[in-house]
Amino acid sequence: MTSQRTSSGSARAARSPLLFVLAAVFCASALGWTYWAFVRTTRGQFADESAWREADVAAPDTQLPFLRFLDTLPLVSVVLAAAAILFVAVVRRRIAAAVTAVGVILAANLTTQLLKNIVFDRPDRGVATLAFNSLPSGHTTLAASAAAAVFIIVTPRWRPFAAAAGGAYSVLAGAATFINLWHRPADVVAALLAVGTWTLIGGLIIMRTGDHWNNWHGYGAHWASSRGWLVVCWVLGIGGLALSMVLYLSVLAIGPAPEPGTANIPLFFWWGLTWIIGAGFALAAAAGWLFSAQARVAAPSRIP
Repeated sequence: MTSQRTSSGSARAARSPLLFVLAAVFCASALGWTYWAFVRTTRGQFADESAWREADVAAPDTQLPFLRFLDTLPLVSVVLAAAAILFVAVVRRRIAAAVTAVGVILAANLTTQLLKNIVFDRPDRGVATLAFNSLPSGHTTLAASAAAAVFIIVTPRWRPFAAAAGGAYSVLAGAATFINLWHRPADVVAALLAVGTWTLIGGLIIMRTGDHWNNWHGYGAHWASSRGWLVVCWVLGIGGLALSMVLYLSVLAIGPAPEPGTANIPLFFWWGLTWIIGAGFALAAAAGWLFSAQARVAAPSRIP
């Protein structure tokens, strides 16, 4: 006679909730450090401002295409997230997951607006720059939170692909705001970290309240669950962060230009761009790995 083992506590979805909590605390702390390092300090303000000004010189021909993308970004983000959430709510009848996904979008964007306009300020550190605070980036938050909502409500077999696609979409949105001179690199990275914080909280809720459908069959069981999606994210994430650090330290070793944006070689621009790419894909890779590792393990059949 064949019997099916019931799901045990060790096999359920989000069986280690502390991992989600610690990861969310890490993202929130990294956001706070980003603000302190690149808004509250003279060196950080200079680097961030230099990257922003050098973008006008380093990538002038790309600004019009990116500007068109930014014009459609709010509508595209809302449509993508709404379509996925409605499908889950109406077709799959996962109301709790749909409500949680909406909550993640609202919480991330509200957090960004509160931090940018009320909590954070931009002190005068002797760097010629805009007087008002612009950290975190609202456009990046909107795009990344829409991608995050899709990521947390899809079934586990789709999450590796959703992590890679969502990471690419978020990085593209963040890079566009930077290249179009709407935001500095730190603004974009802070927005990604704000979304990451709420993604982990919302994801924990979804996995705990949807144990029956958060069922993981392992990497490679479906084309969307291929390990390759996360490998690409890890390579771009770690590679981007490493390259950005090398570029930043190179500028400090050579000696920055006396005024932001006057350097002969726009190293600060490339530092900012690789930082955005690295942060976005590293967060996507980490989320894809954590959610896959913490999905419910299917109980195998066994014959006594």
